[in-house]
Amino acid sequence: MNIKLIAVDMDGTFLNNQMTFDYERFMKQYRKMKENNIKFVVASGNQYYQLKSFFGDIQEELCYVSENGALIIDQGKEEFSVDIKKRDVASILEELVQHKKLSVVLCGKESAYVLDSVSTDFYETMNKYYHRLKKVKSFEGVDDQILKFALSCPEEETIDLRDLLHQKIGSTITPVSSGHGSIDLIVPGFHKASGIQLLQRKWGIKDEETMAFGDGGNDIEMLKHVKYGFAMENASDEVKRIATYSAPSNNESGVLEIIDSYFAGKDPFN
Repeated sequence: MNIKLIAVDMDGTFLNNQMTFDYERFMKQYRKMKENNIKFVVASGNQYYQLKSFFGDIQEELCYVSENGALIIDQGKEEFSVDIKKRDVASILEELVQHKKLSVVLCGKESAYVLDSVSTDFYETMNKYYHRLKKVKSFEGVDDQILKFALSCPEEETIDLRDLLHQKIGSTITPVSSGHGSIDLIVPGFHKASGIQLLQRKWGIKDEETMAFGDGGNDIEMLKHVKYGFAMENASDEVKRIATYSAPSNNESGVLEIIDSYFAGKDPFN
């Protein structure tokens, strides 16, 4: 077994519940990855500008499959981005305003956007995931390349609302849940797995040379695609059912544990 690519989701996977990770331990691993020509890929539903902020001095060396595969940046250079058509953006927004329990973030390449009528709490929470976040009077006036929509809803209604949106607008956009209380609307056919495939083609890396970690519904395609797909101990039941392997929880540095096992020559796949 010869791993050449390691892809990690961030929230609930690589990050603990305090949204941090053991940086020193990871940097030791990262140096080994470089020595062994292993690519490290951050694959998340979050914004590129937020994701790179976690990685200090090496942030420009890494590759990011951000916005659930809608924007791929490798070493500071754009490899791929989706562009939701303006008419589709308008029709999706028309549907979303019908659902009073949904709060909407419009995710563009340059920034993310919320209406200036949102609560301070909502704005501050979203700002943790979208470091570039602007308030606007209306989404209609936004001039940006739109990558996806991020929705917040009551936790207990996440799956029902995801399924309802699938019925209403599923032919235009795909609703996926990245965790309780959050739903992303992504372009059909473009997700974390499609991003990983693009990078595998670029780097000449096979599925059986790829390891990936995740915990939420938006990780499912990626975990099914690679040979070594790990569900975190804290993952949803849906994710645990499809993943071939399991890792300790995000609060136990599960990703780093598996990587250490691999480098120590132990079999992390039992």
